[in-house]
Amino acid sequence: MTRKDDEDTLAIEKMKLVRVDGLLKNLDSVIYNCCLDGNFHPEPAIQHMSGSLGYITLSEDNPYTAHLQKMEELFQLVGESAPALSAQTARDIQPDDKEKIEELAESLARMQTEKAELEKEKSELEEKKAQFSHFAGLDMPFDEIIKGEYIKVRFGFLPKASYARMMVAYAENPHVLFVTCSEDKGGYWGIYFTPLQNADEIDGIFATLFFERLHLPEASGTPESIVKQLGDEIADCQKKIEEKEAEITRCWAEQKETCSEIYQQLKWHEEAFDLRHYAAYRDNYFFLVGWVPAAQADAFAEKVKQIRHMRVTISDPEEVENATPPTKLKNPWFVKPFEFFVDMYGLPSYGEMDITAFVAITFTVLFGIMFGDLGQGAVLAVGGFILWKWKKMALARLIVPCGISSMVFGFMFGSVFGFEEALNPVYEMLGMSGKPISNWPGTPHSVLDTAAINPILVCAIFIGVALVLAAMVLHIIAAVRKGQWGEAIFSNNGLVGILVYCGGVSFVSDFMSGPHFLPSGVAFALIGGGLVLLFFKEILIGLVDRHPNWKPESWADYCMQNIFELLEYVLSYFSNTVSFLRVGAFVFVHAAMMMAIFSLAGDPVNPIVVILGNALIIALEGLLSGIQGLRLEFYEMFSRCYEGGGHPFKGVSLTDKAE
Repeated sequence: MTRKDDEDTLAIEKMKLVRVDGLLKNLDSVIYNCCLDGNFHPEPAIQHMSGSLGYITLSEDNPYTAHLQKMEELFQLVGESAPALSAQTARDIQPDDKEKIEELAESLARMQTEKAELEKEKSELEEKKAQFSHFAGLDMPFDEIIKGEYIKVRFGFLPKASYARMMVAYAENPHVLFVTCSEDKGGYWGIYFTPLQNADEIDGIFATLFFERLHLPEASGTPESIVKQLGDEIADCQKKIEEKEAEITRCWAEQKETCSEIYQQLKWHEEAFDLRHYAAYRDNYFFLVGWVPAAQADAFAEKVKQIRHMRVTISDPEEVENATPPTKLKNPWFVKPFEFFVDMYGLPSYGEMDITAFVAITFTVLFGIMFGDLGQGAVLAVGGFILWKWKKMALARLIVPCGISSMVFGFMFGSVFGFEEALNPVYEMLGMSGKPISNWPGTPHSVLDTAAINPILVCAIFIGVALVLAAMVLHIIAAVRKGQWGEAIFSNNGLVGILVYCGGVSFVSDFMSGPHFLPSGVAFALIGGGLVLLFFKEILIGLVDRHPNWKPESWADYCMQNIFELLEYVLSYFSNTVSFLRVGAFVFVHAAMMMAIFSLAGDPVNPIVVILGNALIIALEGLLSGIQGLRLEFYEMFSRCYEGGGHPFKGVSLTDKAE
């Protein structure tokens, strides 16, 4: 296999480290012309050079930030969100652009302040109107009532219970007089009069009656006329507010397009300027470092060389000390959605095998088996496609192949929205005697038949055996590609581990009266010899891979530690395999849940119950099948063949932020 083929099968793009240096005044030209197309992943340049040369990080304030903040405040002022970057060629910010921003901001701020004052005035008028409206039934001039020399007047609210108590307890008191003006469900709005010399006594009495006094503002005329006058003032105030809003809208409409363009240019320049902070400089010279996909490295170098007095060097990761290249996956479109799961666990390190394709196949198949229904699978596939196109949800894109897999296995199980006989005419047209699954040796007509339990569970176990072995083979391939032959041969996930595992599977299968794969003697020999090799695996791996510290410091500690590790290996082989029983169990769960739905639907079948039941199962069991499938991937397979310690390639692309 050639190196190029090897790189392709890794499904991880090869990276090159590029170093650009030249006159500091040309740094912006390098950034704008070479580093913003999504193919440049910047690195702090100071980490790739000697500190003794006097270079320091280029730390400076971004000149665009203050103007950008003012623009964002401007958009907030008119109640709009700032526009995203659009795919357009950036131009320089002109001095008059900044002046336009200042003038427009001042003008809009002034109009918004005037509008806020009008709204405050309107609110105060509405409050006054609400207060006087309680006393609209009082046919006396308000100013005449409150200016009495010898009588005090109190406006307010008296609860109904207190009113009734007043009429009984103070009926003989000539100074306790309450005049009602209006009534609501809680009590009465009105006034009471008291002689000046009795004011304290009467105020105390009404305090015990829970009278809530209302302090009315000064006004002239009857309460009814005051309410009418206040209504006219409120209407006039509202008209002024609407005029001011129209003025703001008109002003913004005239300047919105210009402001949006200026904002985008400011945003573009601000984010491009931030790249300068990755550079190191000394005097008038700069040094910029980053990772570029190998396929784009030559084109990057050509663009840099078009700028005068620039130098560029390109290095392979192996040529750079302590280099940790970022990971950029490259998978075909039908596998790419499953990068979501790989990213959840952790991106592969640069040079590590990308197992996205393995995940795509295994997860899709496992999900289809656990959620095998032609109709429900179709709903998942269509629903996932709609959500992916409409909401751009990464997870929804995953649901499409899972739904298709469910349809395939649903056809094999003969289930359409839980109807077990719906596909019989199709099978007859295809010349089949019944469901594909019922034609398998030893498999009954339905998965819910008692005789179906063992065959399906055994099938689930052997699916687990196949996938565990596949994960171990992937580990061997990855180790060989790294040149770690000792790891590939002697580790618990290497060749020796496979021999021990196969011997154990054969022994257990024979013991459980299952298929007979190997003679008992051969199986015991594989297990015994393999465990001995695993006991000394650190030493053997160290010798083959030439580890400097392969010899144990203490043989007693080594023996004690490896006894427990051997036990852990055996238990992990067993638990990883048995864990796949959940695949078969979910086949039964799905069928049993549908049987429960049809029991509730009665005979004849109630279509509403069937529809609601299917909706519940699609949501609930679809979620559970996805979680269980992901658990099998992470714990039973990833743990044997994958580390996932990489960091993502983040090529700078300001245009992508608009898409």
